[in-house]
Amino acid sequence: MKKTQPDFKIESLGRPKIPSPLTVGYFKSDDERVLSDITVDARQTRPLPSVSLEVAGPRETIYFEPQKVKAAVVSCGGLCPGINDVLRALVMELHFRYGVRNIIGVKYGFQGLIPRYGHEFLELTPDVVKDIQDLGGSILSSSRGNQDIVEMVDSLERMNINLFFVIGGDGTMQAAQLITEETARRKLKIGVIGIPKTIDNDLVLIQKSFGFDTAISEAVKTIQCAHVEAKGAPMGIGLVKLMGRQSGHIAASAALAQGDANFVLIPEVPFDLDGENGFLRHLEKRMLARHHAVIIVAEGAGQNLFDRTGPVRRDASGNIRLNDIGVLLKDRIEEYFRKRRIEINLKYIDPSYIIRSVPANASDSIMCGVLAQYAVHAGMAGKTGMLVGLVNDAYVHLPFRAVAARRKMIDPRGNIWMLVLESTGQPVTMKN
Repeated sequence: MKKTQPDFKIESLGRPKIPSPLTVGYFKSDDERVLSDITVDARQTRPLPSVSLEVAGPRETIYFEPQKVKAAVVSCGGLCPGINDVLRALVMELHFRYGVRNIIGVKYGFQGLIPRYGHEFLELTPDVVKDIQDLGGSILSSSRGNQDIVEMVDSLERMNINLFFVIGGDGTMQAAQLITEETARRKLKIGVIGIPKTIDNDLVLIQKSFGFDTAISEAVKTIQCAHVEAKGAPMGIGLVKLMGRQSGHIAASAALAQGDANFVLIPEVPFDLDGENGFLRHLEKRMLARHHAVIIVAEGAGQNLFDRTGPVRRDASGNIRLNDIGVLLKDRIEEYFRKRRIEINLKYIDPSYIIRSVPANASDSIMCGVLAQYAVHAGMAGKTGMLVGLVNDAYVHLPFRAVAARRKMIDPRGNIWMLVLESTGQPVTMKN
């Protein structure tokens, strides 16, 4: 079967004809490209040709007249380190580099565009945002849940918005694509530009999202504490639950960064609790041999271990509500060793809401600034239906449709998971 190539074409509101007010002198062209896939398999006699992506950056000519632009920005989904950094950089770039003076913040996610919720808009100026990078969370707050696309575009049209910046993950980008389609249907000249925000780092094609580095740094602190607790008591076990609904990137990366984890459990790799090759039996062997253990579990791991009878519960965004694997593991571990009359000291730590609410670290702050600046450049050049992302160490333009179709998962046979197995020493499989 012939493999189809992805479509990375970036839509435009029209031909940019206005000279850019920027004086930086390093303008980019749409003809400057980055390969989407830089890997080569010598075993393939006829490898597919690589597809290229537009390089992000300022354009020499722009589409919008800056003094006439009215911009809006919204942040959706869960909190994540760095949202305020993005907001600050967006406002500073629009105001000081392009001369845009009319910038509003939409409060509480997409709810802020629905009149019946009654959320007020926030005028964003340099004075408002000048120090917000030192704060966790978002000055715009956020919300989950689907909102009516037509109503949202009605609000954008009513407010005469020209540029709409959307900060969020895969669900948010899916909504942004629908907003783009609705504005196009109405022939509205509204540029819709996305900035990827997913602490789980699960947006496909993008190698890293902002907030992920901070999440790893904070998770490592927790794992260090779990290790101290485990070694500080006879037969000590430190159990840490980290974020990761469908992707175990935080758990895997934190384990590699710290090196003290003995077991890492992620959604992509199923495991059994019981049986000779189950997790509990391997944990027992570890405890009898070394007398302590550190376990990291992603929140989406082991969902098959729960009773699936009854109606499926979903959150406001339509995601299936996860059962608490951390509590289940804690209870089952304690029960297992109690039945064997082996006394253990187990400490269970769930730092999820602490991790996502802290200010961004230096690495993430830099990324937030770059993403925001490039988003502004793209929007002012008249581009729409796209986000700025990091691909192969270069910032590029990606259409919403390319990143919102599926999530980026850990490959159980890939390099990352192999490194985790080597670091922890856990079995390749814990299935019977």
